[in-house]
Parts: sequence; C-alpha cells; structure tokens
Amino acid sequence: VQLQASGGGLVQAGGSLRLSCVASGFALDNYAIGWFRQAPGEGREGVSYISSTGTNPYYEDSVKGRFAISRDNAKNTVYLQMNDLKPEDTAIYYCAVDIVMSALRNAPGYWGQGTQVTVSS
Repeated sequence: VQLQASGGGLVQAGGSLRLSCVASGFALDNYAIGWFRQAPGEGREGVSYISSTGTNPYYEDSVKGRFAISRDNAKNTVYLQMNDLKPEDTAIYYCAVDIVMSALRNAPGYWGQGTQVTVSS
C-alpha cells in the first residue's frame, strides 16, 4: 500500500496549485480519502475529506470556497485544487485513506508522504 503525493511548490498569494495523490497496491474505490496539513510548529489538521462515493465533501472552515477535493477512481488518484492561496496555507500537505470516514478523521490507516506548499505574500 502506497500513497504518493505531489504538486506542491512555491506560489504567490492569490495563486493556485493542484495536489495529486496516487495510490498503488490497492484500489481507492472503497476508501474515504483526506488531505491534511502541518504548518511549522503546528499540529496536523484535516483540510478536506471525501467519501468513497464522492458525496458531501468536508472542508475545514479556512479553506471553504477556495479548495476543492475530487477523486478519479479510474486513475486511483485524489486531487486537491487550491485556489486563492494565502500565506497561512503554507504547510506540508499529506493525503491519507481509510475505509471508515470516522477513522479517516481521527487516525487514518494509511498516510502518504508529504508535499510542501509555500505561499509567499
């Protein structure tokens, strides 16, 4: 089981990035998927989650209206489109999966490696 996150980088405030998380070794179809982030000196927080059916995605308040999570099961990939980025979005972003949404929110079973997002002012 492996999750490979990519798409991070350095962007100016107001810019956009799209993160990707590709799963290998298993099919994402039946998994809830989430994006988390950890800023320097801070704990890890959930940014967005999407169920196995793709319905009712969750967004942390600070990213509502700016970020969009989506999944392409055919490509075994989940995306996080991030628009209107702000310096406070600077963090390492991680993807994670679990069969159960409640477990995903609290203690995901599988984590990918992080991808750095840096937003300059």
